[in-house]
Amino acid sequence: MADFSNKVILTVAPTGAWPSKKDNPAVPLQPKEIADDVYACWKAGAAVAHIHVRDDNDKSSMDYNKFVETVELIRATDCDIVLNLTTSGQLGLEDEDRMQHVIDLKPEMASYDCGSMNWLHTSVFENSPRFLEKLGTVLIENEVKPEIEVFDVGMIYNALYYLRKGFLQAPLHFNLVLGAAGGIAATVENLVFMKSLLPADATWSAFGIGRGHLPILYATLALGGHLRVGMEDNVLYDRGVLAESNAQFVERSKRIVKEFNKELATPEEARQMLGLKRHY
Repeated sequence: MADFSNKVILTVAPTGAWPSKKDNPAVPLQPKEIADDVYACWKAGAAVAHIHVRDDNDKSSMDYNKFVETVELIRATDCDIVLNLTTSGQLGLEDEDRMQHVIDLKPEMASYDCGSMNWLHTSVFENSPRFLEKLGTVLIENEVKPEIEVFDVGMIYNALYYLRKGFLQAPLHFNLVLGAAGGIAATVENLVFMKSLLPADATWSAFGIGRGHLPILYATLALGGHLRVGMEDNVLYDRGVLAESNAQFVERSKRIVKEFNKELATPEEARQMLGLKRHY
């Protein structure tokens, strides 16, 4: 068994559902832009790409054809980055519209948002028990690893419930999201508490949205977790300074990881660490 104790998996989330060109002209929104951006981030050291897509008007979307085009463009290159497709890029959809692209494209990973919440104080981000049972079953049947998205502490307990019920399988992989309006605040104290609730055999990553980004990044490394960066979560590189690209975030993280006397995992190492199946 290889020793990966010194390896850090870096995920890049280049697009997300909310940032626009008005927020930062560099955010990639259409398939070719996203694919080119993911390639640059892979060259810079990212092992995983968390993919959202937009419609033709650059609005948040779960457009099946946009996912197909984006994934095909990435896979057509020599880029072997792990693909993690969102199941929650648009509110108010039918369950099947959130899962069909995962069934057909079979990425190594897909998001599993483990509970409902008030989203940005404006709407409801619904992940009903029915949907979570259905999505868990689909991911198991298609051998796609769920990334359990946790926006608040109760979602960890939800995941443990679905593990007991057989809709999730151990070892679990969590992504702790701190700083989303309506979710838990991006403080180091909250991160330490959330990490303390995770199963001993779980892998995990974390990130802070907005001004909480760097404190959570440093604390995650100190606690032995993996990292996520990208314009889905932050369009600023520094206070009042727009990020030039997603690769800029990756390059900074690579430098920080090196200062911690650790190394970024390659995509193939990430597959081994997370127990992923590559379908293509």
